[in-house]
Amino acid sequence: MTADYKAQIRRRLTKNLLDIQLLRLLESEPMWGYKINKTFESTEGVTLRHGALYPTLSKLEKTGFVRSQTQLVGGRRRKTYAVTPKGKEVVDIYYAVLSEQIAGRNNK
Repeated sequence: MTADYKAQIRRRLTKNLLDIQLLRLLESEPMWGYKINKTFESTEGVTLRHGALYPTLSKLEKTGFVRSQTQLVGGRRRKTYAVTPKGKEVVDIYYAVLSEQIAGRNNK
């Protein structure tokens, strides 16, 4: 597989499964928007637009998959997001489905 195909697949996964990708990222540690974006960029090679990141975080919070906490850091307000047990369950289901898909592929 060429690097180009790998990058294309990463972009498609991000575009279509951004909510799950964010939950996976937040499982490692709570993060604020800028850190989420920079971490995502360094690990996935994809830059998230604010118009995609913040509405998705808001949706995840409304559904109870993440919770946020506003902190004052250096005189600035920072909203930090953390995955909830309900969000961790979604990530576990995601991995289970992926495993089923991979197992199905291997049975062919």
